[in-house]
Amino acid sequence: MNLNGKTLFITGASRGIGLAIAKRAARDGANIVIAAKTTEANPKLPGTIHTAAAEIEAAGGKALAVQTDIRDEASVLAAVEQAVQAFGGIDILVNNASAISLTSTPDTPMKRFDLMFGVNVRGTYLCTQACLPQLIASAKAGRNPHVLTMSPPLSMKPHWFQNHVAYTMAKYGMSECTLGHAAEFKPHGIAVNSLWPRTAIATAALQMIPGVDIARCRKPEILADAAYLILTSDATTTTGNFFIDDTLLGERGVTDLDQYSVTPGTKQFIPDFFVD
Repeated sequence: MNLNGKTLFITGASRGIGLAIAKRAARDGANIVIAAKTTEANPKLPGTIHTAAAEIEAAGGKALAVQTDIRDEASVLAAVEQAVQAFGGIDILVNNASAISLTSTPDTPMKRFDLMFGVNVRGTYLCTQACLPQLIASAKAGRNPHVLTMSPPLSMKPHWFQNHVAYTMAKYGMSECTLGHAAEFKPHGIAVNSLWPRTAIATAALQMIPGVDIARCRKPEILADAAYLILTSDATTTTGNFFIDDTLLGERGVTDLDQYSVTPGTKQFIPDFFVD
């Protein structure tokens, strides 16, 4: 099974992990809907929906760049409609867009709180709801529909909350969507899973956080390859999982994880959050 001719609606695909997943799918000849906000280049955060489209098409796919605010219902519904007009439907939704603020309660302004919940929780829920009719149609057509959300396994340990309560709640809200939607959509034959990295991933956004040693990170391609394995799995049997990138790759026979290291030979990576 591959992704040739499949249509993926990927949020936040203008750069980083979302773009890496898009380019991996593009190698099969997939159609990619880039649902992201950035249309003008930012020197601190390179990548726009238009530069992403060019990279996706260079990798072998077809790209549709749609400026989208996933917090806004009208914006998301319009993006879905454009996707359907361009490609005839949607087979895969990747909820990748996310906002982060690793701040304590006194240091988290409500504007930042609202942004994280708007993008992470509302955005994930809204995009899933908006794409659902297309995913149901994809299932009826035997096209193996998937929802994949970039969010962590759920854990009620205080350790994961105490230093950034708002961010943890917002990411876990995404994971709760996976938990609930996997059960809700199972009768339709739609897979719903989450994927999360064991280590910090070298992205432009991460480089904006002071003190992060990028040399001790892995590349976004590890998540792209792990996502590919999930999205090419049988949707009727591979659902309701919280996958960790390197564990999944290892289980599928990928033994050379060093290829994903920013610095080959690295043994001590910066661990990501939420993985016990």
